[in-house]
Amino acid sequence: MRSRELSADYVRRAKARLAAVDALFDEQSWADVVRESQEVVELALKGLLRAVGIEPPRIHDVSDVLMAERPRFPAMIQQDLDTLAAGSRTLRRDRELAFYGAEDLTPSGFYTQEDAISAREIARRTVATIEPHVPGACS
Repeated sequence: MRSRELSADYVRRAKARLAAVDALFDEQSWADVVRESQEVVELALKGLLRAVGIEPPRIHDVSDVLMAERPRFPAMIQQDLDTLAAGSRTLRRDRELAFYGAEDLTPSGFYTQEDAISAREIARRTVATIEPHVPGACS
């Protein structure tokens, strides 16, 4: 029972962060939209993993776990696993760069509105895809 509550909590928190993503988007804080979108995806996917009885690893990108454990997911979500995994991998690559930058890169000067639009769409699509498959996550 505890895992079910935890999986729903992960997805509810991911949904709450979508509102933060929208607020950051309205402020034209493109790097922060990318970073927060990654966290939305991470929480949602870990909620999905817990919902099917898989303890998520303490890493930011769980795409390999999704692929390795494909048979454990309901058929309705299996068809979306490739897309979900690709979104996780894409946003994971930008996680630290969008937050910290680099010696020769300032996040606010590097990330564009197009990057933010793409990241936000991945986050929204991930939550919308996962939510019906996690008991207790729907509001």
